Amino acid sequence: MNRNLTIAARLSEVLLDGTWIANTNFKMQLQDLNWLQATQKVGSVNTIAMLTFHINYYLKGLLRAFETGKLEISDQYSFDMPQINSANDWDELRAEFLHHAAQFVWKVEQLEDDVFDQPFIDEKYGTWLRNIEGVIEHCYYHLGQISLIKKLIVGT
Repeated sequence: MNRNLTIAARLSEVLLDGTWIANTNFKMQLQDLNWLQATQKVGSVNTIAMLTFHINYYLKGLLRAFETGKLEISDQYSFDMPQINSANDWDELRAEFLHHAAQFVWKVEQLEDDVFDQPFIDEKYGTWLRNIEGVIEHCYYHLGQISLIKKLIVGT
């Protein structure tokens, strides 16, 4: 299997359709949550909506970087989520996240294998492979948080 397909499959696993590593994925965790559950605070941790926004922020920014060759996202803005005040707001965020997740997987599938060893945007960021693997790890980290918060909120 080519690296592009292997890595894209790992992304799809955590974001959209897999259960091998965590027995769940983002899509599965988000699909049955209503907006009140998604925005419910549990202690001082981020809400599920906030974590969804956070990962979406990076996916959207990296997709833009793939197209422009410029990385224009910053960690300091990755939690600047607009207020979620309705079911429609939550549905829009969730749909945007799922769209960007599918687009990100598709873009990685399209990459040539030699790209993975090249510098990502700027040499200071490391290689394409390092950055995409970082996305996978980052997603699993927050998927674990979402899974635990969801158990505390809805008990499943």
